[in-house]
Order: sequence, then C-alpha cells, then structure tokens
Amino acid sequence: MGNLIDIAKRLTVLKLSQKTPDYKRFLYNQIKENPSKLIGIYGGRGVGKTTLMVQLLKELNLPPSKALFVSCDHPAFSGFSLFDFLEEYASLGGKYVFIDEIHKVRDFESHLKSAYDFLDLKIFFSGSSAIYLNNADFIRRFSMFRLPILSFREFIELSTGVILPDFSLEEIINKHEEISFEVAKTLSISNKKILELFEEYKIHGAYPFFFEDPDKFLDRLSASIDMTISSDIAFLYSINPEKVQLIKKLLITICVSEPLELSIEKLASLVGVSKTTLYKYIEYLSRADLVIHIQHEAKRFRAVRKPDKLYLANTNLLSALCLEKKKGTERETFFASMLNYQYKLNYVDRGDFLVDEKFIFEVGGKRKTFNQIKDIENSYLATDEIEIGSGNRIPLWLFGFVY
Repeated sequence: MGNLIDIAKRLTVLKLSQKTPDYKRFLYNQIKENPSKLIGIYGGRGVGKTTLMVQLLKELNLPPSKALFVSCDHPAFSGFSLFDFLEEYASLGGKYVFIDEIHKVRDFESHLKSAYDFLDLKIFFSGSSAIYLNNADFIRRFSMFRLPILSFREFIELSTGVILPDFSLEEIINKHEEISFEVAKTLSISNKKILELFEEYKIHGAYPFFFEDPDKFLDRLSASIDMTISSDIAFLYSINPEKVQLIKKLLITICVSEPLELSIEKLASLVGVSKTTLYKYIEYLSRADLVIHIQHEAKRFRAVRKPDKLYLANTNLLSALCLEKKKGTERETFFASMLNYQYKLNYVDRGDFLVDEKFIFEVGGKRKTFNQIKDIENSYLATDEIEIGSGNRIPLWLFGFVY
C-alpha cells in the first residue's frame, strides 16, 4: 500500500503542475466553505468536476503528504482497497484526499462510510451523475453537490470576462424588463449582443472544455457521450455490450423525434426492448445527464395514460447528435436544461411547462401569442429572438441566469 501512496503523491505533483482555469464555477465557494468531512460532487462528463477539485486542492497549498489527489480510473488504482489506502495515508499524517471518478470503485459507499467513522481525513470525491446512492447510513454522513452544465450566464462570463449576477425564477418573472436592460447595458462594454451570445451558447456553450479547443468541441462532446454510455452507465448498471448499443439507439431516437411524438409503446418497439427495460434505460440516461424526462402534471396524483416528454439534456447534445435541429425542440430543450437544475418540471395540456406546480410557461418565437395560455393564472411566454420583454412576455435567454 505504501508504494501506491508514493504513486499517488507523484501523480498529485503532476496534477498540481497542470494549468487550471482562473474561472471558478458557481458552486466553488459553497463547496470550499462546507464543513462536512465527506463532500461529493457529481455531474455529467465534461462539466468541470475534476477542474473544480484541482482548484480546491491548489488553494489549500499543501504538500502531497498532507493533501492528495487520486484518480480511480488510473491503471495503478485498478482493484485497490479504497479504505485501506485512506487508512494508510491518514496514519502517515495525511489530512485531505481528493478522489476523482469514484464510481469506478466497487462498493465505494461502504469504504467512505468507514473512512468517515474511523479516520481523521477530510475527503472530497467526484463521480458520474449516473451514480445512484442508496445507503441511508452513508447519505447521512456527507454533503452532495450536483454540478450541472454551464448556465448561459456562466458561458457569457467565460466568453467575455463580464461578471453577471444570477437570479431566482421569481426575480426573473417579476423584474425581467429591468434585468434584461441591465444585462444588455453591461454587455455593451464588450461589444457583444445578448442574442448573438445566445446562439453561440446553444451550439457549444454548455461545457467548459469548449474553451480549451473550440475546433474539436463537437468531436470531444461525441466522445464524451459515448464514454458516458459505454463506460459509466455500462459499469454502474452491469450492462453488456449488446444492450449498450440499444441505449445509444434510444438516445438517437429521442434526438430525431418530437418531445411528445413517441408513446412508450412505439419507442420500445423502435428501440427493440420491452417497456420495462425502456423505462430503465430512460432512467439511466436521465441520471447520466443525457436526457431530461418530464411527466404530465396529472401523473402526480393518479395513473393517467399520457405520454412522457423526453428531451436531450441540453442544446449542445442536439448539435452533436442531430443532423437537423427543430427550432421548437431546441427552444424547449434550453428552457428545460436551465430550469431542471433546481426547479421541478411537469408538462401540461395548455402551455409547455408547469414549474414548481405554480408557473405555466409557453415557449416560442417572437411571433408567439398568448392564445394557448390566455386566462390561466401565473402563465408566461418564454420568447426567443427578443432582447427585452414586457409584461408576461419574458426573453427566453434570461432563463439561462437562474444559476
């Protein structure tokens, strides 16, 4: 075990020597200031989990004998005992351990639970959003943070260097005209237009690695999608290679279909699986942040024969997987991808989305009218192609400022 710790120390030095972005995601300070001994960060591939942990490690400014970085997908750590490793490191005076790709360790929950109970270590760990934590004893012992895709607001900050605040949904609803005006005015110093930036975001703005090599973005995103399915989902749920291909087929089928076009029966038939298996695959893709699964609001109370709405998890996935993007689907996908992080979404018969069981939103272009949602209390238009709205007509891009 001592040899493995030496390897980890050398790899930590290498990791610390790598350049990390100056920009810090919106969860950085919350995680840094959290007093828990166990802190988990989960999210889809490419959203910046590893970068965030390395930034935290660098800020500690401690030698590898006190703060260590371990990547569980490195060949040296294949099949190792995580608790034994942590116990040995703690006995040598170690204080902090950052564990990346922890979902590659079988039964990692029990290892971390034991570390919490018996070792004087503060542990940060990251894992795929597809991980499913079900050990109640473990869950009580740690703080968990979901790191989503870049919001539109964060993309603007990275693209222009202009720092902008986030807003709650209620603030956007009640003050959208003033907020939109202030954002447009602030952006004028960078000679950028909000709608121009919005079009860029929908194509390549959801993942921080775009800024590392813009020309290779779609290739890297396609590879990330493939790894999420063939590595993360397959490993976590013990799915054989033949079934992995069916999950990929399901993702493409969702991509080329309207959100409400396919019933579960038809989708199961197209993919070639039973309805029970299809629901499992949808759940896996949803957990992995590749799909957003939205039910009709009536299903909250009783069994209702209504189809489910299935969206790709963000508009960049549409760019990577779809030969032709439908504008309406792209708009709804953006809205769902931004609100899905911290608000509950259902769909309704009149309007497109019910948010937190209170607000109705219809999503559309600048010529969209209120006809479909007129006379409905707390109903609003989320309107594309406009910089500033009025009344209950809110610019679609502004929903990218909720985090």
